[in-house]
Amino acid sequence: MSEGNPELQARLRDLDRELEAGHHLAITPLCVVVSSSIISQFLGSAQVEHVQSALRVHSPDDTAHPINDGSRAASLAALNSRSATAPASTQHFQRSEIGTVSSRGETLVDPDSRSSTPGPDYPLNQGSRFQEREMNRAALNRQSSYPRDAFSSNLGGQAREIGGSSGAEYAFNPATQGGYGDQPGAYGSPGEGQSRQGTMLDSHQGFFSDFAGQQAYDQFGRDSTYGRPAHRYSSGDTFSPTAGVAPPMLTSNDLPPPGAVNHMMPLEPRDFTFAVYDPQNGNIPMSKFDNIATVLRHRSRTNPKQPAYMVLDQRGKETAQITWEKLASRAEKIAHVIRDKSNLYRGDRVALVYRDAEIIDFAAALMGCFIAGVVAVPINNMEDYQKLNVILTSTQAHLALTTDNNLRTFQRDIAAQKLTWPRGVEWWKTNEFGSFHPKKKDDIPPLQVPDLAYIEFSRAPTGDLRGVVMSHRTIMHQMACLSAIISTAPTNESTSDTFNSGLRDKSGKLMSGGGAGEIIISYLDPRQSIGLIFAVLLTVYGGHTTVWAESRAVTTPGLYANLITRYKATLMLADYPGLKNAAYNYQTDPMTTRNFKKNFEPNFSSVKLCLIDTLTVDSEFHEILADRWLRPMRNPRARELVAPMLCLAEHGGMVISMRDWLGGEERMGCPLKVESEEDQQPPDEKKDDKIDVGRNGYGSLIGQTTDQPQESKDRTELGEVLLDKEALKTNEVVIVAMGEEARKRASSEPGTVRVGAFGYPIPDATLAVVDPETSLLCVPNVIGEIWVDSPSLSGGFWALPKHTETIFHAKPYKFEEGNPTPTSVEPEFLRTGLLGCVIEGKVFVLGLYEDRLRQKVEWVEHGIEVAEYRYFFVQHLIVSIMKNIPKIYDCSAFDIYVNDEHLPIVLLESPAASTSPQTSGGPPRQLDTALLDSISERCMEVLMQEHQLRVYCVMITAPNTLPRVWKNGRREIGNILCRKEFDSGSLPCVHVKFGVERAVLNLPVGIDPVGGIWSPTSTQERQDFLMDQEKQYSGVDFREVVIDDRTSTPLNHFSSIVDLLQWRVARQAEELSYCSIDSRVREGKSVTWKKFDMKVAAVAVYLRNKAKVSAGDHLVLMYTHSEEFVYAVHACFCLGVVAVPMAPLDQNRLNEDVPAFLHIISDFHVKAILVNNEVDHLLKVKTVSQHLKQSALVLKTTLPGIFNTTKPPKQTNGCRDLGFTVKPAWIKPNYPVLVLTYWTPDQRRIAVQLGHDTIMGTCKVQKETCQMTSSRPILGCVRSTSGLGFLHTCLMGVYVGKLFRVGILDPVEIKDTELCTTGAPTYLVSPVDFAQSPIALFSTLARYKIKDTYATSQMLDHAMRMMPGKGFQLHELKNLMISTEGRPRVDVYQKVRLHFAGTGLDRTAINTIYSHPLNPMIASRSYMCIEPIELWLDTRALRRGLVFPVDPDTDPTALLVQDSGMVPVSTRIAIVNPETCRLCHAGEYGEIWVESEACVTSFYGSKDPFDADRFNGKLDGNPHVTYVRTGDLGFLHSVSRPIGPGGAQLDMQILFVLGAIGETFEVNGLSHFPMDIEFSVEKCHRNIVPGGCAVFQAGGLVVVLVEVVRKAYLASIVPVIVNAILNEHQLVVDIVAFVANGDFPRSRLGEKQRGKILASWVTRKMYVPRAPS
Repeated sequence: MSEGNPELQARLRDLDRELEAGHHLAITPLCVVVSSSIISQFLGSAQVEHVQSALRVHSPDDTAHPINDGSRAASLAALNSRSATAPASTQHFQRSEIGTVSSRGETLVDPDSRSSTPGPDYPLNQGSRFQEREMNRAALNRQSSYPRDAFSSNLGGQAREIGGSSGAEYAFNPATQGGYGDQPGAYGSPGEGQSRQGTMLDSHQGFFSDFAGQQAYDQFGRDSTYGRPAHRYSSGDTFSPTAGVAPPMLTSNDLPPPGAVNHMMPLEPRDFTFAVYDPQNGNIPMSKFDNIATVLRHRSRTNPKQPAYMVLDQRGKETAQITWEKLASRAEKIAHVIRDKSNLYRGDRVALVYRDAEIIDFAAALMGCFIAGVVAVPINNMEDYQKLNVILTSTQAHLALTTDNNLRTFQRDIAAQKLTWPRGVEWWKTNEFGSFHPKKKDDIPPLQVPDLAYIEFSRAPTGDLRGVVMSHRTIMHQMACLSAIISTAPTNESTSDTFNSGLRDKSGKLMSGGGAGEIIISYLDPRQSIGLIFAVLLTVYGGHTTVWAESRAVTTPGLYANLITRYKATLMLADYPGLKNAAYNYQTDPMTTRNFKKNFEPNFSSVKLCLIDTLTVDSEFHEILADRWLRPMRNPRARELVAPMLCLAEHGGMVISMRDWLGGEERMGCPLKVESEEDQQPPDEKKDDKIDVGRNGYGSLIGQTTDQPQESKDRTELGEVLLDKEALKTNEVVIVAMGEEARKRASSEPGTVRVGAFGYPIPDATLAVVDPETSLLCVPNVIGEIWVDSPSLSGGFWALPKHTETIFHAKPYKFEEGNPTPTSVEPEFLRTGLLGCVIEGKVFVLGLYEDRLRQKVEWVEHGIEVAEYRYFFVQHLIVSIMKNIPKIYDCSAFDIYVNDEHLPIVLLESPAASTSPQTSGGPPRQLDTALLDSISERCMEVLMQEHQLRVYCVMITAPNTLPRVWKNGRREIGNILCRKEFDSGSLPCVHVKFGVERAVLNLPVGIDPVGGIWSPTSTQERQDFLMDQEKQYSGVDFREVVIDDRTSTPLNHFSSIVDLLQWRVARQAEELSYCSIDSRVREGKSVTWKKFDMKVAAVAVYLRNKAKVSAGDHLVLMYTHSEEFVYAVHACFCLGVVAVPMAPLDQNRLNEDVPAFLHIISDFHVKAILVNNEVDHLLKVKTVSQHLKQSALVLKTTLPGIFNTTKPPKQTNGCRDLGFTVKPAWIKPNYPVLVLTYWTPDQRRIAVQLGHDTIMGTCKVQKETCQMTSSRPILGCVRSTSGLGFLHTCLMGVYVGKLFRVGILDPVEIKDTELCTTGAPTYLVSPVDFAQSPIALFSTLARYKIKDTYATSQMLDHAMRMMPGKGFQLHELKNLMISTEGRPRVDVYQKVRLHFAGTGLDRTAINTIYSHPLNPMIASRSYMCIEPIELWLDTRALRRGLVFPVDPDTDPTALLVQDSGMVPVSTRIAIVNPETCRLCHAGEYGEIWVESEACVTSFYGSKDPFDADRFNGKLDGNPHVTYVRTGDLGFLHSVSRPIGPGGAQLDMQILFVLGAIGETFEVNGLSHFPMDIEFSVEKCHRNIVPGGCAVFQAGGLVVVLVEVVRKAYLASIVPVIVNAILNEHQLVVDIVAFVANGDFPRSRLGEKQRGKILASWVTRKMYVPRAPS
């Protein structure tokens, strides 16, 4: 249109420049007249009318775009886009934008060319022109709008002269302070010699294209809460619709069929039908202003002397005041300094750090940022350094504006807390800038603002920081809506007069109230949310005057009313806590308010609206507020004043619903009147009291009444409804009464809830009620989440694109007839997280999504079990608690998801829980446990009676100790934060009480609750269930003949190890037999077989002659790990005496070791004690010898003689030559040769006897299973007095008889080995040397190429802690046997494999073996050539005796177990029911029975028939085979794995060990393994010591003893422990007690001593701090 009129185009550009410059002209309707006259010269009347209609952007009737113009979407699109492709019509603008280049290389931009723009088809309004220009500029490379040489590296810390602040040192740069450059971990600042490209994220992109998608989403320490998967309600992690990802959509199978749901469609915008004009001048439409900064300039010109802000302290004294002229001047000055001195780009972020009382400084800085074209980032809590640093870092703000006072305080705090300054940020003191004084009147630069205005950071319900971006367009939409609502609010007619509203006095103030704007009085925080919107933005937009007082002023009785009267406030901006303070103070003492100031009586007649920031309406308080405070203060419209505002504090603070008088409700598309029972009566039964309207549209009023005026009045009143409480529990809305009737019946209807309305949605909003679980539109009269869309709302979060999309651009769905798939509903909505409903078009809110509890209820109906959920709102519970329970300061509630059930938790703050001293310096108060318990019990009863809520747990804390969030300057309990701290066990709780019997409904019960899982009933149930499964028993590989691989001699020809030794001496006398290795991997003196025989003979002669021992005597062998120990063992074999090996006494554990030693002496009638030099010296130490003597006196035990066998008299003959041979009687099966003693962790002794047949059988099984040959040596290291350690140290070298590869022995350098025929020793590495230097053991393994060795998990843990896995090669080690006496640790294999991966250790060489005192190797993984087999077991089935493998991804509580291997040679395993002695079926577990040549025959010295029965296990139906009963539970499992080079599948039957049957306990007929419960407890809280939990059953009660690091607030850990056990094990414990760190008795290996712990608990000898549970 204009392209064909170049003259028109030029004239419009000239006018555009004049309007934009606008610094010396008042922008009045004259501008519109001029533009219209210009247009009319070139266009026709129709076109002129069309163009003029585009000038009012805020009027829905004549605007060129719809009211939902998508400012949220436009903002988001503009900020997410990298650049905008400029149309052809903008090429002229782009060329002029580039400008010319000076001789210094700087870009010089012509202001005229910057503001000029080519004409479109028709002239655009100011907002459209600005948007088009900015879209065109986004296509250019980003260029600085300000001089390039301003922000130099020496800026900070230098004094400068700026405007009126001559010599003021306004800038503070921490980078110039001493030591600042050494601070780590920060990004560089512009003053550190780096370019802007190096400090900014993307210096070449279009303005603000880095909004949501390009900022580093995960780089600034964002909490992982945002990345977690969705959870519904309280299942798993904390979920809030406003804090986390929304729940996933259900499948079509889960949703109702089409046509079955009558969706309530979104409410349409009302679209107020008038333009918004300047409150100061009714002739100026506000649509002419594009941004708030332009409005500020307008205010400074039209109302220069009118007060803009008045600041009051807590006593009501005025501390500061500023006019519009001065405010604009200060803002211009700040903008001028930013433009000229900061070198920031348009759209860069600038932090605003001010206190709430510095509202004038804050408003000036905010407007200065708007004028300068940068994005403001208000920060409202300087004390929270972490929050400050996160905001500065995430927004990449390099400049912070503050005041001198703030900066000094900040410096002091940083120094006191030893913190570091945020790097790369320069601090400017704006209070020293002064005012802007242009050289010429028209020297004010034109405005060039980006789309975004400011970023408001707030805490999500989870406590995480999130920034909400607000654009200038959004602000203008907000202000237009709020101004329209306020302008239509009715006023007090008694205050109006006939005086001309346009007349002013000499100071410029309007002499009448009309047209003077509003007087806003507020105490809310002006730096964020609704406080910022009203106190700053709306104040500027409407030219109002804001009187701001500190929040503490409201607490002073009478002061608030006095301030309202003094300043003749028309708008009160408040919240419920402040108003309740004022109203209740007045009720308590009215005269304090009325006489607050002499001869000055409160008068509220000027007040138009009392705006209340809240999320839920308190209708009862509204009556008190209106009738007992506002009306006595002389406001006849008291009830009309009250206007609660539904504000989204987490999404920018904008109002989405409030009371208004705009009208247009009929356009929302919803019923505006709920049909009552009277309305539903037949027409002939209804009262005929309404106007009879005829066919011609006229009616008669004779004898008739009309309710039309009443209906109109009802629409502007605050609606109230009485809802059925029981229906609310099922999310249904059943209206019992409405309006005045609801007020009257509220007190007399106990089963109802009184709910107040906010009003209609704001006029430009589209509102929907959506099911938060499925995102489906709700049906009418159902509680759902409120979703809203409006151009007055923000476009998203800063640098959180995923959550911007999820929260700000959510899509609801609905079913359409004939389509089984739900379809999306336009437009996109913001999820508010508020639960409520819409009644008669008004918004009713019941609470936040996270403030709703749910609980399952079950009942039986017609023989069918029915289960449903009931819903409870926290606010309703709080009201009941506060009304009925005394001594409650505050409270909250939430639910947790435990054991597939939602369980309610109630938190109470009570003065009774405080331990603070009653007097200063006095002792802390003692808690009254009985009172706290009665409060908890009363709380449970009240909630059960009034709400039928079964409370699971009540926790009591002292007042003001629960986690809180800041809201309007006050700290309120943060529900989600409470839950997070509850889950982590960090609540400062002093008392806890459980109501498990009421709340927990799904506790499992076994088949036989009394008899347990081994009762005949339970056993038969499992047998019937598994009747088709095979029985569990293994095959057996009998080896009748064992061949010596060197001589081919059958080793079964030897009846004893003595005979075999003498044969070895005769065949290979000069070959090496034994050699010790020291800590430096150096060999000791070598011992040949001949010399070994003579050493044994010498010891035997010494014992026979000196100790006078004879066959059958008992000798204790107490040696260190050495050859002397081996000599003594074989000497005992030769003499026919019973050897009892024992480890040396531990000087640090004499209280345990000495009694155990003396009991062995007494029980076994020990004749002598054999020692070597080290032990002999130990026993002569004074402390040891005295302890032995004193303990012997107490136990009445005589110490036998002690004989040192280190240097016996030399012998030149061997044993056979001296007649030391085995007598036939000694090899009989029941003749004891060796007694091995095993010690449980709590020092209980298990002594087993071995005869020569058992010794030979054990060696046979070990040799054949481990495929031992004479080509590799053997290594002995630890535990040489029992089990495999004794076997490898003393016996296997003799039994195998090896050919040894010995190296050229050099103490410093290890050289290559070569074949020798000198024999094969057993190498001995001392445990002491291993403890000091674990690498000695592994270097020995590598040096001598040992193929088979053994270790314990404790050994390997120590080695991995002490040494790196490198420096040696273990590729020759084929079988590292890790001995376990029960269930294998699942982490050992991976740890060892990864730690020693660099040494060449094959992963199949790491093998666990199942070792037991009755058989050192019942099962082994040796040479299975596969990695450990892992099974995840269903714990619920396991507690019933069943074995069900499950997928851990589908069952998070599944138990991971690893196999213990296959049966060794000549060994058979059976899984047997311990009660019936019948084989178990596959699919259940039972006791492990074993038959093997390696099994011992009896417990030595025991006469208990039960012990004898363990060695006489007979299967029911097969009495011919005798088994040994291990007392351990386990099962056999068949697997198939590829083995060998061809990968052929091989079936294997492997054993899984679960644990000792003696440690299990049963509850409700279900069996539990304590180790699993203990593991769950130990990992549930960081205060619990690793391995610091003991679970046992005592007196029918399940007791949990926990060892903790810190003793503070132990009561808060109790629910964490109880919940962990309940969730993972479906068990409710009876007692939770705590002990201090180190109080648990532990063995020398760090294992818990369960027996001692239980004994200490039962005998009350264990100190337990008080922790009520």
